[in-house]
Amino acid sequence: EVITELAKVENIIGIKEASGSLAKASQILENTVDEDFIVLSGDDGLTLPIMAVGGSGVISVAANVVPDKMSGMVNAALKGDYVTARKFHYEMAPLIRALFLETNPIPVKKAADLAGLASGHVRLPLGPLADANTEKLAEELRKLGVLK
Repeated sequence: EVITELAKVENIIGIKEASGSLAKASQILENTVDEDFIVLSGDDGLTLPIMAVGGSGVISVAANVVPDKMSGMVNAALKGDYVTARKFHYEMAPLIRALFLETNPIPVKKAADLAGLASGHVRLPLGPLADANTEKLAEELRKLGVLK
């Protein structure tokens, strides 16, 4: 209800929806359809379903390590090419799950580090990614060609 009212405010143009609920994202879109309100997925795994019900894109974790695949999926969905969008979605799904094996941003920082990208360190109270999870993450990155 609050989001529906906020959508009527002139300088509020959208929201990052990261509740993990497709039903909630769909309800926001349903209730704001007349407001020209943008809903961006804040959950990589729900991006395609949210876009299928009218979402406009994503604020993504996975795009930090596979930007070409995430933008490929989003652009295909925006064009209505759900065959291509689903291909990208299913290709990235195992990596997306691996990026959330532990508290964000621990896995994505490790993924960036493994890929040779600037990643920095995680701040306390967070710690390094567990060795077993590092191997799972590295395996998914190898499958997508990010690592050799």
